[in-house]
Amino acid sequence: MDQLGFVKGASSQITKDGLSKPALPQKNAYARLVQKHHSGRFRSYLNHIAQKIQLEESSLNDSNSDVEPSVKRGMMREALARNGLNAHSYSPIQTSQLEQPAFVGFEKLNEDKSQVFANRRPHERDPSIGREGNREAEEDYYIKQPGLATDLLKVSDALGGRVTLNSLRQGTSLQKSSGSEEKDEEEVWKNKHKKRNKCPANRDRADEYLTAEQFSMDLPAANARKTSHLSSGQIQGESHAAVSTSCDRKNRNKPTRGRKKNVFEAYMSKEDVAAGLKRGELIQGPLRINPKKYHEAFIPSPDGIRDIFIDGVVARNRALNGDIVVVKLLPKEQWKVIKPDGSDKETEATHESDVPEELLGTCLPREPVKGDAESPDVIIEAQFDDNDAENGQENSQNVLADDIKKLSVDTSEKVKDAERGCALGAKQEDVSKVNNPRLLPEKFLQRTAKVVCILEKKHSRAATGFIKLLTDKSSELFKKCAMFSPVDHRVPRAYVSLADCPPDFVSRPEDYSSTLFICRIVDWREDSNFAIGQMAKSLGQAGEIEPETEGILTEYGVDFSDFSQDVLECLPQSLPWAIPPSELANRRDLRKECIFTIDPSTARDLDDALSCKQLPDGNVEVGVHIADVSYFVLEGTALDQVASGRATSVYLVQKVIPMLPRLLCEELCSLNPMKDRLTFSVMWKMTPEGKILDEWFGRTVICSCVKLSYDHAQSMIENPNRVFGSEELPPVSPQHPVDEIHQAVLNLHQIAKHLRKQRFIDGALRLDQLKLSFTLDKESGMPQGCYIYQYRDSNKLVEEFMLLANMAVAHQIYRSFPQQALLRRHPPPQTKMLNDLMEFCDQMGLEIDFSSAGALHKSLNEMFGADSYAEARKEVLTTMFSRPMQMALYFCTGVLEDETLFRHYALNVPLYTHFTSPIRRFADILVHRLLSASLGMGRPIRMRKEAIQKQADHCNDRKMASKRVQELSADLFFAIFVRECGPLESEAMVMGVLNKAFDVLVLSFGVQKRIYCNALPLTGFRFENVGKKPELTLLWEPETPEQEAAPQVITIFTLVEVVLTSDSGPLKYSAVLKRPGQEK
Repeated sequence: MDQLGFVKGASSQITKDGLSKPALPQKNAYARLVQKHHSGRFRSYLNHIAQKIQLEESSLNDSNSDVEPSVKRGMMREALARNGLNAHSYSPIQTSQLEQPAFVGFEKLNEDKSQVFANRRPHERDPSIGREGNREAEEDYYIKQPGLATDLLKVSDALGGRVTLNSLRQGTSLQKSSGSEEKDEEEVWKNKHKKRNKCPANRDRADEYLTAEQFSMDLPAANARKTSHLSSGQIQGESHAAVSTSCDRKNRNKPTRGRKKNVFEAYMSKEDVAAGLKRGELIQGPLRINPKKYHEAFIPSPDGIRDIFIDGVVARNRALNGDIVVVKLLPKEQWKVIKPDGSDKETEATHESDVPEELLGTCLPREPVKGDAESPDVIIEAQFDDNDAENGQENSQNVLADDIKKLSVDTSEKVKDAERGCALGAKQEDVSKVNNPRLLPEKFLQRTAKVVCILEKKHSRAATGFIKLLTDKSSELFKKCAMFSPVDHRVPRAYVSLADCPPDFVSRPEDYSSTLFICRIVDWREDSNFAIGQMAKSLGQAGEIEPETEGILTEYGVDFSDFSQDVLECLPQSLPWAIPPSELANRRDLRKECIFTIDPSTARDLDDALSCKQLPDGNVEVGVHIADVSYFVLEGTALDQVASGRATSVYLVQKVIPMLPRLLCEELCSLNPMKDRLTFSVMWKMTPEGKILDEWFGRTVICSCVKLSYDHAQSMIENPNRVFGSEELPPVSPQHPVDEIHQAVLNLHQIAKHLRKQRFIDGALRLDQLKLSFTLDKESGMPQGCYIYQYRDSNKLVEEFMLLANMAVAHQIYRSFPQQALLRRHPPPQTKMLNDLMEFCDQMGLEIDFSSAGALHKSLNEMFGADSYAEARKEVLTTMFSRPMQMALYFCTGVLEDETLFRHYALNVPLYTHFTSPIRRFADILVHRLLSASLGMGRPIRMRKEAIQKQADHCNDRKMASKRVQELSADLFFAIFVRECGPLESEAMVMGVLNKAFDVLVLSFGVQKRIYCNALPLTGFRFENVGKKPELTLLWEPETPEQEAAPQVITIFTLVEVVLTSDSGPLKYSAVLKRPGQEK
């Protein structure tokens, strides 16, 4: 560091030319050993011992300040012995310096945690390292060598008496292959046991590996138990939903002579779990694993304040992302200390899709119609989704792991003062209070826990990845299995049988280095770091659209197989189908009314239509007409079962995976123009200002007069006096002139404006995030272009009436069935994350009112101007505000006693449901059945409230999976677009500043990327807090010898120019900051 405090070539070596070059990884023996000990239990043990040592030191400091150093060293040895440590492992250098605050140096290291993290994991901040670098360097976090504690404590002593395992990783070689890891571990194991004369001749692997004999027996047996072949796009066997629990294995963790030491604890029994939950000793919840740091996991806290932290794979105990787990809290001294200055930036896990849909303007991609003669391109357009409107906003692009925590800069002056006092030489016990969980108030702590049971395996147990040969060719294991490495690092690596691999894989493994495979995890034993998997299918080349898409669908348990014959037999068999006269007699006939649809131009499943008729008294009759899917999907049939299982259609960029057979989706249920269709309608008599005077529900039959696109409706809204010719619109029914349709659109628009205004006056919230749409080549299906989708008045028109219908139906079915109504609730934002965000806004000088959804909406929309900078800042804040939002959830009213929990936070209404999209959502079909029964038009509801809640839970799970798949599909197409059409330049705004990196929102594409200082041609950089705002000063290398280094200040809301470029991986791309003066 120079005199000005700049880091010169951070993590780099400065050459004679002044250029930064990445430092070579250190070959440190301790670091290699420490890499084997990344478990939370071992780290907690070390921390506990270190704290005891520290307290002993401080007591010696105070009470024996005049004692000779040699006597002090003897007393320290006694203290160490009392703690069960080898006195010789304690550094005499440190004990001879007791007068100095030896602990301070490491506390500063902790205080600047993001810097430590960057140092120890340079592969995560260096975009030049490939997709496997992170996986290989971080794979082994288990306690494999119990005899190494002394060596670790030597490192602990050198760091001031306390060690966290993560801080010792920096010396680890980052590009180590799995094979070399296996060989090194085997050698360490053999050498250790040779010294003890206990090395069995038949032992082929260290403790974490199966022997060849075990593998040859266990893998076929496991595969036989859980056979899982992929056919027609569906994994047969273990369901994606609830499966048998993992709690029924009794604790078998007792030491037995000859048995391998267990890596994981055995699961608690069902009885013990039930008793523990009842006593409040155990906590259950869905497991979220941080996709950026897969050794960190979380479950929601019952108090809703701060998530419970699960540190390391061992503590996670073989549970996978999304599983419903039961955890046991660890003692308070093992809880995580939250740094109050914002340096501990990753306290909460990433919520991949946690913002509810109702908050957004909808963006459902529709299946393109390839080969359109009028255009060479296919425009993948967004359609209104009432899910989006209700949520305020969904979180859709590249969620960063530390988006909220990194915002907090200066929170607790009290703790800062303590640390400041420590830096000035305060007593050691004052420092310990800042770092000892037992001495800190709970607001500075995050509870930690370990998994003791998996209640429900929600994860599909399927993963895409690559296969590799084991390195040790002389072992028996090499002849029987290969290693499967998932692309998703949250899934364990797995042994797979060579018999399931391609026949020539062993002789030509390089031919398969970039081939994607699907593997299913069939077992994961307590005594092994690696799971046992079964190869299911070869997908094709990594980086290509179809193999990657199939992998995404499989990993998230999406059923994309063809519908079975049993299902198809449930459909009308005599085609073309016509409405039976008996059915017409039981419905209100609206076929002569002016009714039309407004959808994306490429939409095929048209499930909602609108009407607006002028009444003689000056009021209007407005109708929302929804496809009556429940007429075709009868309860208890094979069609009903498959629809309830799929629960939702899944919208990819290039296609749709439908919930129902296409005959229903695109023909019999779709409200196609000039076709008689069965509908369920909600109709209101309204004033022109949108005040409801009367309301009617009922089954109807309609005949849509035209299929309008959002563009058509928008043109009508923007040109109220224009006379549209029939040639400017799609085919129009001769019964209704174009000007009648135009006037109906204008009337609906005016009423929608009044409804929308009143909705926000009443306290609704909306967060419109940037959403990406694509144009596809009609022949190849490759992305030709992309653009930010514009949410316009025509979208808002449809949204308002869909929301109104959903709210009206919610009240109707709840009045009729208070114990069985299927509604949708939206909990308030997560308290801790919201508090962090409030604190951030205060630090940034932003006057944001977080007291309610409406107040937040008002603040966001009234505090900014209309210039481009203000708009960009609003986009960044919108993204930040969406982070604390929770998912909206389906639920059965009979299972929640407190009616206040029914509320929908974003819409600020007491009751809400989904009624308007039954073609693509099974929840809407259930609501249609409830509505029909409430009107005496259908069968009584036979489902008990418990069965309705179970279906609601499943719909929630599949909705989350569908949303994540949609996001990943957009990510896939954008990465391919960057690869094929890049580099791409864009303006971006800084939304987070770290010690050695900063995050930006790329405004042209709505993606978030992290830019690393060591990837830029800098002579140095400096991080500091200016007031309460984090700031990075970059010093750019001169372009010519006579120039000086050019400084650039990076702080939150700084506008910068970036270039998106494709990386070496097939779907990797990075953002690079443009040099000042090179911007447009």
